[in-house]
Parts: sequence; structure tokens; C-alpha cells
Amino acid sequence: MKLNSIFGMPVFLYTILLFHQFHTKAETYLCNMIGDPKYPLLFKDGAITIGALFPIRSIETLPSFVFTKKPQPLSCSSVNLRDFRRAQTMIFAIEEINRSESLLPNISIGYRIYDTCGSRLSSMSATMALMNGQEFAAEDTCNGQSPIHAIIGETESSATVILSRTTGPFKIPVISHSATCECLSNRKNYPYFFRTIASDYHQSRALAYIVKHLGWSWVGTVNTDNDYGNNGMAIFLSTAKEEGICVEYSLKFYRTESDKLQKVVETIKKSTSKVIVAFLTSYEMYNLLELLSIQNITGLQMIGVEAWITAKRLITPNSFHILGGSLGFAVRQIYIEGFEDYVTKVFWETAFPCLHTEQKNYSQYAINCNIYQDLLVLKSFSDDVPEQRYASNVYNSVYAVAHSLHSLLKCKDGCEKDLLIQPQQVAEALKKVHFTVKMGNSVWFDSSGGVIAQYEVINWQQDSDGSVQFKPVGYYDASLPPDQRFLLNAENIIWVGGQLEKPRSVCSESCPPGTRKATQKGRPVCCYDCIPCAEGEISNETDSNDCKQCPDEYRSNAEKNKCVLKDVEFLSFTEVMGIVLLLFSLFGAGLTVLMVILFYSKKDTPIVKANNSELSFLLLFSLSLCFLCSLTFIGQPTEWSCMLRHTAFGITFVLCISCVLGKTIVVLMAFKSTLPGGNVMKWFGPAQQRLSVLSLTLIQVLICVLWLTISPPFPYKNMKYYHEKIILECSLGSTTGFSAVLGYIGLLAFLCFILAFLARTLPDNFNEAKFITFSMFIFCAVWITFIPAYVSSPGKFTVAVEIFAILSSSFGLLFCIFSPKCYIMLFKPEQNTKKHMMGKVPPNSY
Repeated sequence: MKLNSIFGMPVFLYTILLFHQFHTKAETYLCNMIGDPKYPLLFKDGAITIGALFPIRSIETLPSFVFTKKPQPLSCSSVNLRDFRRAQTMIFAIEEINRSESLLPNISIGYRIYDTCGSRLSSMSATMALMNGQEFAAEDTCNGQSPIHAIIGETESSATVILSRTTGPFKIPVISHSATCECLSNRKNYPYFFRTIASDYHQSRALAYIVKHLGWSWVGTVNTDNDYGNNGMAIFLSTAKEEGICVEYSLKFYRTESDKLQKVVETIKKSTSKVIVAFLTSYEMYNLLELLSIQNITGLQMIGVEAWITAKRLITPNSFHILGGSLGFAVRQIYIEGFEDYVTKVFWETAFPCLHTEQKNYSQYAINCNIYQDLLVLKSFSDDVPEQRYASNVYNSVYAVAHSLHSLLKCKDGCEKDLLIQPQQVAEALKKVHFTVKMGNSVWFDSSGGVIAQYEVINWQQDSDGSVQFKPVGYYDASLPPDQRFLLNAENIIWVGGQLEKPRSVCSESCPPGTRKATQKGRPVCCYDCIPCAEGEISNETDSNDCKQCPDEYRSNAEKNKCVLKDVEFLSFTEVMGIVLLLFSLFGAGLTVLMVILFYSKKDTPIVKANNSELSFLLLFSLSLCFLCSLTFIGQPTEWSCMLRHTAFGITFVLCISCVLGKTIVVLMAFKSTLPGGNVMKWFGPAQQRLSVLSLTLIQVLICVLWLTISPPFPYKNMKYYHEKIILECSLGSTTGFSAVLGYIGLLAFLCFILAFLARTLPDNFNEAKFITFSMFIFCAVWITFIPAYVSSPGKFTVAVEIFAILSSSFGLLFCIFSPKCYIMLFKPEQNTKKHMMGKVPPNSY
């Protein structure tokens, strides 16, 4: 806090040096008063003296400093009723102790109460007066002893900091009733400071807890620009950050800084937060209230501190529409028995100097009733007494000093009056004091010189008659376990504007489940956008920072707030495509069986004999197996079905192609044997044909056995192709094994195609080679086009493409090789003769 005068600091330093000289050289220096003595506003002599500093008046008028004549005394005006009551409380407690038979029984306590006028200049002057005493005899020798044993005060933290630093070198204990700045807890800087109120460390943290409890994450803050406001707000901001509360703005001003106050109000007007944490004294709050009222800024939920939340001076005709519904922490209200009667009667009869001038030792200044005129109007006023929450703190401060003196004077039945008590001894005794006052509460000082934090949560409410009431709606008690310290009855709160519904104050609305928060660039973390979770991710709580990935077999639902099992996809017997392929497969197998029956019934006809009936029947059998093996591809893949479908496909098709290859070789051999000198058929008779088919098929069987032994196909859940469903398919296991199976089929098919192509020039009536060539052309074309279709087809369509390739190639072989023969046997029986087969029948003439 700055001093109000540029010459205050030089005077202060000079006085300190002077006192130091008096203290170290007491036997060589006489005590001389520099300047006129400053007299207390209220005083009483006693064996023990307690000093006090209260800003009983709040406005100080400075005289003109012309430096040509002696400056006149400072004058004060505008009574501060709260601090006047505190002075009365101090006197009440001292009178009560003086009457006590158990506490300091034969010792009288006197007091010196100075009015500081809320001014640093007057406060310093009063401090010097307390430490010096009022008058010295002409030959008095300085003994280095303070005329007082303890000082009660000050009211504000900044003034108390100055007071404590001034009295500290002289080891005079200072006991404050309302200075809450955490800075005063530093015992290194303030070893002789005590207080009967908790430090702002607890209140500041409690403010953050109440904001968090009520769900407000977006607030503005304003504080007094002094030790009290700056330290308290720093603790609040630190705790708010820990609790996830964002501060839109943090402003400060002092009561004399009207320009800063104007900027504060402009910022509040433009802000979006609906909650203001006001860490202000009652003076700054009054100034802020006036300006908010002038600009008609309403609808803001105020959160206050003990300094102003119960200040009746803030209750004006226009204040409730701004401060109505305010919440804040207040010192616990404790009733002091007999105090209300005292302030209206006894005080004015015994303690007020202007009304009993007949007593001796009153200076001319003390009995000048002009300076008390503004106090006399309060003589019969007591309506404010029930709300004097700091009265108990002043009461406890006086009793703390009394109990310390009681122990130092070794009081039992009586006190040892001859003992010389130093202020430092009082300070040491205060560290050990522990007593219970008549209100029932215990008082002791912790290691920082403070007491336990106990607050009431106050709500500004309006009664039916329009009067403003400070209603308790909760409490904060640091003496309780952490989970029980804070209680708030939200249902009893009347909010800003007289509303029953709690106002909202957030930078961004809550993100619902299914979304996540994305912080807006350059703004606090409470300002964010709600981004929907990606496919396969969910958030199942409000204001989620991240989306959680669903397990592999699960997907996110449409709302992205729950993981559900993925749909399983495979080619089943019950769906349309599966049924169609099943019917074609059965149709092909059935058609093959009918051809077998037809060929068997015509086995003795030339066309059956000429086409190697044994290989024909074996080929028809293998084709029927080819049609039926496609059924293994339909249905849910299992370990056995995966191994069966690929091996059955590979073996049956090799058997089929081997038969076709055998028929092709037979055709070529048969033609060669008809040439002069040809005797080739003896090298490729029925035995050799069966052996070749068996040998070629066994090679494929061996490849399949190796494949199944080394790395067989297995069921596999493909979760990569689709995010929303699982494809059940058969993994090939060994790609090399599958490639070998297909490659061997392709090799045989290519060889068969080449041989059949070479036999295409045989006589027209002996056209088996042409049919084989055409069938193998279709077979190769189908499987060549199958590869890209197989790779590009998704899910169950991959299996469908494979089945289609099997069925297409099987139908191609069946129709190309056997349908012409069936046609002749059924519709052209006249061509089913040996002559016709040998080409010896003359062509028809038209």
C-alpha cells in the first residue's frame, strides 16, 4: 500500500532512527517529544495499557502545507460505523476483564484507541503516538520501554503490514481482528503479528471450491490493488486453475483510481461470463457498485469475501438489483452477551470523554466536543449490532492479551504487580495462549499467528418488506476433515435477479456423450468446440477430453456413445446370393448326374465308345465334385471348412483337368494311330490313361498335404476392410501353398489347351479336340478374370466370386465337352453310328 504523503517515509525513517538511539543510549539521552503530541480518540489509564488503531472515520482532510507556518492537525469526517463498533467492543471486553475476579483479578487494563481515518498518514502518526506515549516530564530519562503492551489493529491488511513493520523492531505484538492477507503469515517478516481471523489462504481456496461446486467454469475476477486483494486473488487464481476453472479476465483497482475503475466496468460490460469473484474491500466494492448502477449493468452473479459480503453500507435503494443473490464467505456471527445494551447506554456514560468532563487528566484536545459531534448521533442506534461479525474477533483479541498477561504476572489468587512486563514477553506468551471465551469457542494461535478458518456462506436475500437480509446458506470449517469442510444448501439460495434457478456461466456448453472437447486456439481450456467421435470411437460421458477406441470386435453406435458388437458378414445359405449359388451348384451337379445316366444308358453306342468312355465317366464324376465343392464356400467359416474348401477345390479341379488332358492325348494318339505305320495307342492305353490321371492328381494331393501340414487355412475375422462390420473369411495360411495349388491347375489347363489347339485340324466329324479347345479357352478365361475380381471384391463377395469362377469353369467344361454328344444321342441318333464317327457317310445332298 502506498503512503498518502511524499514526506511520510522520511518522517518514518527519522523516527525509527530516533527510537533506536533512545533504546541503545537510554542513560545518556533525555526523552523529548518532537512536535505536538497526538491524543487518542478514546482512552483510559490502567496498570497495563493496550493500544488500538481503528479507521473510525473514513475521510481525511489535509491542511494546506505552505511551509511558512506550523501545519494544522488533520481533520477526519464520515463515521465508519463498523469500526466504531469494534472500538466499543474492545472497551466492552476490557471493562469486562477489569470486573473479572478470575482473570487479572487485581490488575486494571487501560486503553489508547486512535482514529486512523483510513489514511496511511494518520495511521503512521497514531502508531508513533502509541509507541511514544503522550507526555514526558522535563527531566525524564528514556528507558526504552513502550508505554503499551500490545496493539489491536489494524482493520485493513495493507495498513496492518505497515503497522507490523513499524512496531516489529520494538517487539510490540500486534493482534489484528480483520487483516486476512496471507502475506502476514510469514513469521520471518512479521514475528510479532497475530490475528483472531484466518488468513485468506483458506478463504481464497474456499472461493474456488464454491465456484467449482456450483458448476461455473467461466468467471471474471476483480480485486483491490493492495496486499489484501493481490495476495488473496493470487491464491484464488492458483486454486481455480487446479480445479479446472477458467478466468475470462482478472482486473484490479484501488479506491482512488477512478480511471482504472472505469476500465474495469467496461471490461465487465463486454464480457460473456456471468459470475464475478470480487476480492474487494467494502470501499472498492462500494465504488464498483455505484458505477455498475450508473451504467445499469445487471444479471451478474457476485461471489464475495468477508470484507464486503455483510457490509450494510452497501445496502442502498439501487444496490439490490445488482448485488441481490450475491454469495460469499463471512466471519461466523457470534452473539456477545450484554454488548447491545452496552453500546446504547454504558459506553456513553463511562467511556465517552465528552460526556464526563469532570474527570481529571483530560487534555484540552480530548474534551473538545466538536470532534465527537458526528459520533453522538449514534448514541441510541443499535440496529447494526447483530451484524457486527468482527466484534467477536476484537473481543477475542483483547482476551488473548489478557490471558497472556495473566500467565506472565503469575496470577492465582492475585497478580504480582511489581513485575515489569515487556511487550516481547507478551508476544511470546501469545504463542502459547489457549482459552475459551464465554461464547463457547476456543481461541489459540497456530504457527503462523492465525486461528482456524471458520466461515459462513452468506446469500443476499430480500424479505417481503423489501429489506435486505444476509442469510446463511452453508459453511466452511477448516477444522473438519477435508470431505466435510464445505457445505452448501443450494436449495435455500436466491440467485441474481431474485431467480430460483442457478445461472449458467460457461465459455462453451457441455459436450454431450458421443463428442469430445477440442480447445479453441488461443483461448482458455474452458473454451472449446465439440467434435463428434470418429468411426469406431465413443465417449460415454459429458465433456470428455478424448474419445475411446472400441475393442476390435465392437463398433460405435450411431450416437457414438456406446460400443456395440459389429455385424458379422459371411456368405450364408439363408441369403439370396447364397441361395442362388447353392441352386446353381446343385443344378450343375444334378445335370452332371443326368449326363452320367445318359452316357451309361448309351455306353454301347459308338459316340460313347469313340470318346473314351472310362475317361468320360471319370470326368463327369470329377465335374460333379467340382460343382459340389462350391458348397464348402457357403456358410460360416470354421477350421475344417477352411481346410476342406481349398483342398477340395484344388484336388477336384486337378482331377477334372487331368481327365480332360487324358482325353486330349487320347484324341491325338487315336489320330496318329490311323496314319500308315502308326502304332502309338499301344503306349497310351486304358492303363496308361488311368495311371496318368492318378499321377497328376497325386501331385496336387501332395501339394495340399504339404500346405495343410506347414500352414493350413484357418478362419479369420477381417476387421480392416470395414469399420462397422467383421468379415468372416478363410485366411490362406500359406500364400505359397495356395499359389502352388492354383499354379498347378493353371499349368495343366495351359498344357491341355495347347494340345487341344494342336489337334484342332483333325477331321470335322472327329471334333473332340475342338470342343476341348473351346472348353479350355473358357476355363482359362474364367480363371484369368477371376484373379482381379477376387482381389477387388469386398467381404462375402470375394467368396461369391470364387464360387462363380468354380461354377462357370465347371459349366464351361460340362457344356463344351458333353453337350454336343448328348445332343446327338438324344436328338440325332442317326449320327450315333460307327460310319458317321469315322467320317465314311456321304454328305447330304440338297
